[in-house]
Amino acid sequence: MSLAPPESVGPLRRERLRTARLYFVCDARPPGGDLEALLRAALSGGVDIVQLREKELGRAEIERAAQTFRRVCDTYSAPFVVNDDPDLARACDADGVHLGQDDGSVAEARAILGPDFIIGLSTHSREQIDASREAAVDHISVGPIWETPTKAGRPAVGLDLIAYAVANAPHPFFAIGGIDATNAAQVREAGAERLCVVRAIRDAADPTAAAEALRGGVAPGG
Repeated sequence: MSLAPPESVGPLRRERLRTARLYFVCDARPPGGDLEALLRAALSGGVDIVQLREKELGRAEIERAAQTFRRVCDTYSAPFVVNDDPDLARACDADGVHLGQDDGSVAEARAILGPDFIIGLSTHSREQIDASREAAVDHISVGPIWETPTKAGRPAVGLDLIAYAVANAPHPFFAIGGIDATNAAQVREAGAERLCVVRAIRDAADPTAAAEALRGGVAPGG
C-alpha cells in the first residue's frame, strides 16, 4: 500500500472529478477477457473516471485486477475508484470509493479514508438526493434512469429525477442506468451533464468509438 497522499492529492482528485463527464464502471473479468485492452480503449475514447465493480470474485482476484485498473488509470491521469469497500480502496491504492445506499455509512467510509479520497453515493429518489446534502460525499449518481440488468430488480426512476437533481443536487451528479448511444441524448436534454455507463462501453464491439460517442455529447469539463 502506498504512503499517505500529500495535501495536494485531495484537491487534484476533486478537480478531476469536477471536470469529469463520462464515468465507466467495469468488472474484473469483462466479456472477452482482456481487461487492460478494454480499459485502454475506454480511456482513449474519453472516459474520465473508472470504477472497479466486482460482486462475484474473491478478494485476492479483485486486488489483482485492481493493479491493472490502477496502472492503466495512471497512464491516462484518470481517477480510479472501487465499489462498496473503503478498506479495499486503501489496499488497492484507489482514489476513492463509491457506496450504495446499503453499503455502510458515508461517515464510516470517510473515517477510514480520510479527507483526501473521493467518495460517491448512489441515489434513487428525491429524498436520497436531499439527504446527500448532509453526507461527506463528493458526488452522487442518480438512477437507474432505465431498468438495467446491472441492477436487476431495481425499478427505473425515469428522466424526471434528473430534472430534480439539476435543481437540487448538492454535489456533482452522474446519471446512470440503461444509458447508451440510443438514449443518451434524452438524458442530456433532461439536464444531465455527466453520464455513468457499464454495458454501453464494456459490451461494445468498439469500446473506443462507444466512449467517444458518449463523451462527445456531454458538456465539456470546465
